[in-house]
Amino acid sequence: MTDAPFPTDIDTSDVDSDEASMFAFTVYNYKMGEMVSLMIHLGDRLGLYRFLAGKGPLTAEQVAEQTGYHPRWILEWLRGQEAAKLLEYDAAAETFELTDVGASVLADENHSLFFAAGAFAAPQEPSVVERLAEAFTTGIGLSWEELGPNGAHRTERMLGPWSRLAFIPKVIPALDGVQAKLEAGAKVADVGCGAGLAIRVLAAEFPNSTFHGYDPSETALAIGAERAKADGLTNIEFIHAGGEQLPADGSYDFVYTFDCIHDMTRPAEVIAAIKATMKDDATWLIKDIRSSGDFVKNHKNPMLAMHYGFSVSSCMSSAMSEPGGAGLGTLGFSPPVAEQMCTDAGFGHFQQHDFEDPANLYYEVRQ
Repeated sequence: MTDAPFPTDIDTSDVDSDEASMFAFTVYNYKMGEMVSLMIHLGDRLGLYRFLAGKGPLTAEQVAEQTGYHPRWILEWLRGQEAAKLLEYDAAAETFELTDVGASVLADENHSLFFAAGAFAAPQEPSVVERLAEAFTTGIGLSWEELGPNGAHRTERMLGPWSRLAFIPKVIPALDGVQAKLEAGAKVADVGCGAGLAIRVLAAEFPNSTFHGYDPSETALAIGAERAKADGLTNIEFIHAGGEQLPADGSYDFVYTFDCIHDMTRPAEVIAAIKATMKDDATWLIKDIRSSGDFVKNHKNPMLAMHYGFSVSSCMSSAMSEPGGAGLGTLGFSPPVAEQMCTDAGFGHFQQHDFEDPANLYYEVRQ
């Protein structure tokens, strides 16, 4: 792809140098973030955070010897982590330490709601970046399938802590009658299940119930099926289909959609299909990104720029991966939009829940 044909002879020689210097500092801070992101990915991928957790202060030589990694590479990585304020450093002893707080964010994937290292995936393939650049001209983005395994893997690990640690004890009991149905034996649909983390958590907890995971990404479904088999779960079936292709037979007791309505090209059709697939007394649980629906009000979110980056690179891209796509994007399915779309589809009950999930709100919807 060639550069856009815009003017290149731009003269800013009369700009205040101090202001330009500070603005350049702001810009290069984002470049530093890019580099630190890569280092976090490597630390997670190589198991270095898990190794450092609970070990106390260690020299670079000790880390290298005990992990089997090359000492020069370990030293450079450790120094970079300390410079990023992710490790503590004792200059006199030349030791590095991952604190317990740091371990809860960077190492403890199974027990900490604050685990974040899984969000730092490998850089996008050049072909994906090329397609994203082309989308600014064509208007057509990439589907989740076209984003490949990297997208499914990153999404599962980002959403994993809440799915494992809060879904069963906090969310399910708050829904009217849902837990009793699941315990007795319910028919459940996970629409937009991705690699199936949430459905595996539910299936393991409620063995009397039957679970169907729907997703248009064969890549994500293959990952989910493999992991369900490894977990010995026999009450899950993964189905290659979009949400608009749900059976209109009113057979499901419980339906849920996690962080995916805003990714869909035709969300109104999916919502209508969900209504048609539910029993009269069924519940639909929606989990979606916190957003006021007002760009100015959303500035209270300190991660706002990150959300728009996610949107262009994945969420809005997916939502515009077909001609005429709705293009809601990461922040587009706000509470007013969600309630209006559910009302338009004919749902009579819409209740918002806030479970203190820092990234998401939850909506309980019934016929």
